[in-house]
Amino acid sequence: MKITQAKVIVCSPGRNFVTLKVMTDQGVYGIGDATLNGREKSVVSYLEDYVIPALIGRDPQQIEDIWQYLYRGAYWRRGPIGMTAIAAVDMALWDIKGKIAGLPLYQVLGGRSRDKIMTYTHANGSDIAATLDEVGKAIDEGYQAVRVQSGIPGIASTYGVAKKGHNYEPADSDLPTETVWSTEKYLNFVPKLFQAVRDKYGDDIHLLHDVHHRLTPIEAARLGKSLEPFHLFWMEDAVPAENQESFRLIREHTTTPLAVGEVFNSIHDCRELIQKQYIDYIRATIVHAGGITQMRRIADFASLYNVRTGFHGATDLSPVCMGCALHFDYWVPNFGIQEHMPHSDEMESVFQFDYHFEKGFFTPGEAPGHGVDIDEKLAAQYPYKRASLPVNRLEDGTLWHW
Repeated sequence: MKITQAKVIVCSPGRNFVTLKVMTDQGVYGIGDATLNGREKSVVSYLEDYVIPALIGRDPQQIEDIWQYLYRGAYWRRGPIGMTAIAAVDMALWDIKGKIAGLPLYQVLGGRSRDKIMTYTHANGSDIAATLDEVGKAIDEGYQAVRVQSGIPGIASTYGVAKKGHNYEPADSDLPTETVWSTEKYLNFVPKLFQAVRDKYGDDIHLLHDVHHRLTPIEAARLGKSLEPFHLFWMEDAVPAENQESFRLIREHTTTPLAVGEVFNSIHDCRELIQKQYIDYIRATIVHAGGITQMRRIADFASLYNVRTGFHGATDLSPVCMGCALHFDYWVPNFGIQEHMPHSDEMESVFQFDYHFEKGFFTPGEAPGHGVDIDEKLAAQYPYKRASLPVNRLEDGTLWHW
């Protein structure tokens, strides 16, 4: 079997997606997600100009060799653009592998380790009262875990909080919007938010919170300590993770569980964090961390240190990545939780998928491969539209972490 053709499909059914389709001389094809939110066209160029020409004529069943060829052969290793392109190829090849075997991806990986996959959804509102209402809706829908974000008094807009009447989508304008941030207002407010949630809904629901990289280590330590009475499932992305040693200081001051990794691109971005047990959950994604092949290495390494998976699952990951993630979740022994932001009906009309969601839990489906495909004719009706992520400034104008 040989790869005869591969093409990139760019569409925007409500938001931009980049999809790679790899075809073979035996009529079997595979699909991969290559979406890099806010920088989509950069991955398109990398795939079309460099990766696809190097794939033609190769045996798609040699997944490991092709992964090593694309990773080692580039010389300029790692980074979000190159690793997202590799991930797209990797997903497509695992899809082909499953179709050849006539097995769903989780069976090819080694079979399932659980009956269903616990997910968490997002509850956000303009203030505490509105957020409490959204938490209640999530509980009524059957979720056992909810990520809680709220508007903060004195700050005009806050990460994770949707505009009234809209679903939250951060890539909201052609060029980056500029938002304003106050760490002190945030630190004073968040414990009150979680006190209100526990007072209303009790201790049984799992609660999560995303800091979105905005604190220094000692500030994150303060927040984690102040949230200990509310026993969060995790505190996510407490600080920028370029300096992995930052998490040591947080760990020394709080028992609130720590999660990080959605912006990671390789095992080297999280090696110290895992090995020194600075974190509890690794959130690196299949689409941005080199595909299924490398995520297996990361998960296996993490299992040695009691670190569990917690895949990013926002709407900037297409149903293709979600399908792969769910098969991975079904298999991986050290599974923690799966994020779930539902895609719109518009998005789901372009992608067909076999996975199933019911009352806070997913199952991945039994179709051969990862079970997700794309309607190319329908996708062509939704042309690419540039959309940028925001930037953040402190109240004095200093550029800060978004």
